[in-house]
Amino acid sequence: MRRMFIAAAVIAAAVIAAPVAAAVAQAPTSGPAYVAKAGAGDQYEIQSSRLLLQTTHNAKLRDFANMMIRDHTNSTAKVKAATQRAGITVPPPHLDAMGTRNVAALRGAKGEARDRLYVTQQKAAHQQALALHQGYAAHGSVPALKAVAGEIAPVVQTHLTALQSM
Repeated sequence: MRRMFIAAAVIAAAVIAAPVAAAVAQAPTSGPAYVAKAGAGDQYEIQSSRLLLQTTHNAKLRDFANMMIRDHTNSTAKVKAATQRAGITVPPPHLDAMGTRNVAALRGAKGEARDRLYVTQQKAAHQQALALHQGYAAHGSVPALKAVAGEIAPVVQTHLTALQSM
């Protein structure tokens, strides 16, 4: 039984790592592009989690959603502070097209179907966010933003790890 669990964990890690590694290579290297993508991701996390908290009865999901609101509000603040240190002016963060579609889909789902959709969306969003932050930390063009991306990536990895048990 223990071997099966270990094998499953190794396979799950490989399944997550392959798409993330490919996406890291495609992460934006310009500061404004990184800030826009990071902000859109944070906005999706915050808005979708607030929406879920309105209806879910699942205590584990409630805890996760509250962590998303706290951590992604914090990452937005860190990115904003880094842009100010770097002298970059960018518009306030807003949902991108995918985030808008995902939040709309969550609004349309009810009950446990909403809970399941939230988890599915969170897994995909966190894989993209991990690739974004790791990619910018490795290849970005603005040192202050590279440092922040390097701080945010492990937090996103923690979220992905938590999602694997949901």
